[in-house]
Amino acid sequence: MVIYNVTVNINEEIQQDWMEWMKNVHIPEVMSTGCFLDSRMMCLSDPQPEEGITFAIQYRLQDRQTLDRYFDEFAPALQQSHTDRYLNQFVAFRTILDLEKEF
Repeated sequence: MVIYNVTVNINEEIQQDWMEWMKNVHIPEVMSTGCFLDSRMMCLSDPQPEEGITFAIQYRLQDRQTLDRYFDEFAPALQQSHTDRYLNQFVAFRTILDLEKEF
């Protein structure tokens, strides 16, 4: 199992619009790719960022090959739609978590 984690810090002024758009448009579009098993969106509560509000959106996948297919076929357009809508109002970074790797 793999988790694709997207952490986004947004300006407080757009929080409500952003949350509604994420829940009603963006996350459903990501899920409609068929790459992900499920998703969840969480708000960072501690530590509080100095500016904005931080959210983590996690998408669970079966394997890294499926994530690579998502990156190749779907991610550029979906990320661009987010950037176009909220230009200069957010900062995002992405991480990949391997749930079954032995340490």
